[in-house]
Amino acid sequence: MKSNAWWKEAVVYQIYPRSFRDSNGDGMGDLRGIIEKLDYLQELGVDVIWLSPIYDSPNDDNGYDIRDYRRILEDFGTMADFDELLAGLHARGMKVMMDLVVNHTSDEHEWFQKSRESKDSPYRDYYYWRPAKNGKEPNNWESFFSGSTWKYDEQTAAYYLHLFSEKQPDLNWENEKVRQEVYEMMKFWLDKGIDGFRMDVINMISKHPELPDAKATAGKTLASGGPYFMNGPRVHEFLQEMNREVLAHYDMMTVGETPDVDVEDAKLYTGADRHELNMVFQFEHVDLDSGPNGKWDLRPLSLLDLKHVFTKWQNGLDQVGWNSLYLNNHDQPRAVSRYGDDGVYWKESAKMLATFLHMLKGTPYIYQGEEIGMTNVKFPSIDDYKDIETLNMYKDKVVEQGLDHDKVMEAIYAKGRDNARTPMQWNDENHAGFTTGIPWIQVNPNYPKINVAQQLKEEDSIFHYYKKLIQLRKANDVVVYGKYDLLLPESEKVYAYTRTLENEQLLVILNFTASEVPFLLPDEVQFKAQTLLIANYDVPVTASIEKFNLRPYEARVYQLSIS
Repeated sequence: MKSNAWWKEAVVYQIYPRSFRDSNGDGMGDLRGIIEKLDYLQELGVDVIWLSPIYDSPNDDNGYDIRDYRRILEDFGTMADFDELLAGLHARGMKVMMDLVVNHTSDEHEWFQKSRESKDSPYRDYYYWRPAKNGKEPNNWESFFSGSTWKYDEQTAAYYLHLFSEKQPDLNWENEKVRQEVYEMMKFWLDKGIDGFRMDVINMISKHPELPDAKATAGKTLASGGPYFMNGPRVHEFLQEMNREVLAHYDMMTVGETPDVDVEDAKLYTGADRHELNMVFQFEHVDLDSGPNGKWDLRPLSLLDLKHVFTKWQNGLDQVGWNSLYLNNHDQPRAVSRYGDDGVYWKESAKMLATFLHMLKGTPYIYQGEEIGMTNVKFPSIDDYKDIETLNMYKDKVVEQGLDHDKVMEAIYAKGRDNARTPMQWNDENHAGFTTGIPWIQVNPNYPKINVAQQLKEEDSIFHYYKKLIQLRKANDVVVYGKYDLLLPESEKVYAYTRTLENEQLLVILNFTASEVPFLLPDEVQFKAQTLLIANYDVPVTASIEKFNLRPYEARVYQLSIS
């Protein structure tokens, strides 16, 4: 059974505007910079552009702290620039997805400014205000950005809740007025003509009404309050209301960022009969290289674990919901550095990872620079980093706890969010062609080797490989709608799977290692004819697929006739 939808067939390209292209030399990417590159995006062949926040913001968390939802941040340009960008994308057959950040606002938002004025303010209940508890914070929850989730405000002698930065107070979705304000704002953008929303931490909007203490580990005063705000008691009610009030009235796509969801949760968020969201971003596969102490506790990635997670999600949402497919974004390190080899087999492993992702069932998301194989960066000093999460973690672990500087820096090199935020590498000129000024964050020094201009010229480039993968998706329904089946589940080096739709089958074979690996076709794959669709090495058309050696990070996709 296949249920067609344009957002299932689309390929999404995420732009982090601050780092994409600076048009005026102030060192920060902007909307006119994106407009300059629309033909490039069209050449790649993507269907939807997802813009990370461009709203008015003090930029405590790079735009995820919004001061005014209906204004464009001056650094990015004007509403006229946005309207021109929207028109330019639509004219080229592309759609626009905006970031919707409504779990919290900036503390400089008008609602919060009025909320903190007095306990009798009509806006007081727009946020979570609580008195001290035994002379301390109202509970023991730990912020995602280190420290307590509570900030004391002297004006009314009370604390407010912030799951993230103290400049990002959480909105109180229990208040119907808050929800209506959000829905009206969403309609404002949809009526302008945007085509969808990526919803930031949307599964955190419903908190347990009592905000109880969380269970702390021995010797720690703060603890994760996740059980009391992740997938909270009214979250599905709120999203169904949002769907009735807003989403159902537009031809649009929605994807929710939902940390800490499992497949059963995702069925509730994305089930077609549930009337909530089209798809969610789950985090299981990007947590596989984290140890018991969380993100910064590094551990080697196991291919068996990766197979298990992807197979669970591919099968779990089959015929029920829909998967979003991603390996990197503005919060994650670069995929080729994390899952591949950004040294000797840089080009081969970047292409292999692209093949892996784009041949799975779901909507693929490309993060800017991924299509040219941009890599992680190692800045020489902690002072070169800009990300609030990274800086807070370093302060906590090195300055306050006295942990080893070099060990903490290794974790930052591997997992820091600034890995994804270095400027887009357009050419080998100064600052990689990103700006004529001084970039807001340093450019990765490997830009003379890795850049767009170089790859547009090279027929065998990573860029042209991505372009071909996107074209294959558009030409073959089996890529979009075919059923996924894992092959060789016990192999620790090869990830192989099939996609089947009626009489057509794709066979995807991937070597996730830097060594040569023998491949033996499992008996369950029966076919009458084979056609090589794409590969990242030269492969003779007549080559057997029953038995051969896979070269380092080799990827092959065959189209099989099975009837």
